[in-house]
Amino acid sequence: MRDNFAKQLDELYVSVKDMGILCEKAIEKAAKTILSNDKNEDNYVALVKEVDNYEKEVDRKEREVENLCMRLLLHQQPVASDLRTVSSALKLISDMERIGDQASDITELSKYIRNCSLHHKLHLSEMFSETIGLVKKAVDSFSNHDLDKAKEAIEGDDKIDGLFNKVKSELVAIIKDDTDAELCIDLLMVAKYLERIGDHAVNIAEWVVYSIEGVHKDI
Repeated sequence: MRDNFAKQLDELYVSVKDMGILCEKAIEKAAKTILSNDKNEDNYVALVKEVDNYEKEVDRKEREVENLCMRLLLHQQPVASDLRTVSSALKLISDMERIGDQASDITELSKYIRNCSLHHKLHLSEMFSETIGLVKKAVDSFSNHDLDKAKEAIEGDDKIDGLFNKVKSELVAIIKDDTDAELCIDLLMVAKYLERIGDHAVNIAEWVVYSIEGVHKDI
């Protein structure tokens, strides 16, 4: 029975990692809808469709991981440390599902701002890159049972918060030059979604710490 449990636990680690990869790809494609200089409408529509497909795959993967976790809890009677791993997985996939949603929200905004040149004056590109890296680090820390990487992910959110504040300050300066205020608000919303994704990555990492050390700030 224990061998079967170990096999299912390995399956859980792989499934969570796969879900994380889907989240990363969704953010990458969402970034292209905002940052790409490609004016071709067909290419843009294809990108939006890809993000939509990734978001749906994230939802499907969440259900798959939930079912696997329930099987582990109901049939395998895990010991304390393994119980924390399974319960943490149930928590962190909720944050991953929200990441998929927020990547989709970014593409919704892209239709209004994709042809503007203002994003070249902002730190949005760097913010996208840092956010994708943080999500990857947080998810990998679970899949690899890596406490140090989880703690690095928690600390890494400060850089994304700093970039959000830079974007906000840059947009305030741009608005003063009588630029379209509504456009600036849409760009700020993109940055805010990225900041929220960073928060979700931190939540994931905090559940990894709990799964390993048995300590969580909210418990």
